[in-house]
Amino acid sequence: MKPILQKHLPYDLPTGKLPGIAPLDPAQWLCQDEAYAGQMGARENLIRARREEVIALDPTALPAAQELLALVLRHLRAKPGYHFEESHVTRPDGISVTPDPHDPLASLGNLVQEDFCLLEKRGDEHVLTGAILCFPASWTLSEKFLKPLGVIHRPVAPYDGDMARRVQRMFDAIRPEQPLWRANALFYDDPTLFAPLAEAQPHAAPSPDARYLRSERQSLVRLPKSRAVVFSIHTYMVRRKDVPDGTP
Repeated sequence: MKPILQKHLPYDLPTGKLPGIAPLDPAQWLCQDEAYAGQMGARENLIRARREEVIALDPTALPAAQELLALVLRHLRAKPGYHFEESHVTRPDGISVTPDPHDPLASLGNLVQEDFCLLEKRGDEHVLTGAILCFPASWTLSEKFLKPLGVIHRPVAPYDGDMARRVQRMFDAIRPEQPLWRANALFYDDPTLFAPLAEAQPHAAPSPDARYLRSERQSLVRLPKSRAVVFSIHTYMVRRKDVPDGTP
């Protein structure tokens, strides 16, 4: 299968330590790029054929998911290429989608390139209560669903107790009017976007001549009504030769 690739990264990768968070202009939350049609086709196929692997929603999180869908639809009205009719939205690639408030995560997955994770405060930590995750990078939704941040990030080497406290304080402090963003980057031998990996499986290091760089533009948005935090992920996959020298 032909890989779904972008031609470049539209941002400079941060060089500081995790989490490397910066303020985000709310108007720049959702992105479209040259891989739109390819990624949307892949998302449609995954939602149709592997729904249980890419969508999870706790019933109590349905209001937050519906609030997220409404927010995304408002943003898309200002995006070029989206056309709104009475009951459906025509995407930039010409595909018509009927948003369904009873199935908000699938609707989101069929509207934009971003994946979305809903995190709600339960006790002392935010917990993953819902997600549309078509393009996991070496993790699985089923293992993280209904887990708190500390458990979700347990396999991440730099994520120690101090980091966990810093991240939780950041989640507590996010304001609806001031979203945040960061980006990561790792080299991969395989450009496949749907790349789940269980925690028990070995995480093989890429070969020295790995041909692809995968980068996630990750955003954090507070929903004003439910107060859930939305972790959105826009995935970029570019050829190594198109990456500037010095990229981590």
